[in-house]
Amino acid sequence: MIGVSKMSDDLFKDYIPEVLEYDPEVDGGDEHKIRDAHLDTKDNLLEKIRRAKAAAKGNKTTFRQPIRTENNN
Repeated sequence: MIGVSKMSDDLFKDYIPEVLEYDPEVDGGDEHKIRDAHLDTKDNLLEKIRRAKAAAKGNKTTFRQPIRTENNN
């Protein structure tokens, strides 16, 4: 195992980290905003659908007939 650490030390002895600059146009800085806008639109549309279904249903009460079984006469 000593040979592995020496080998990795040799590989990175001349390594100099490069400082990277953040560029929103290259790195896609606005993608999260677009996704959030889509999710907000989806939530708004789902809420509209829920309201429309509730309004269409109104206060209707549905009555089901009793379930017939063999034991009922």
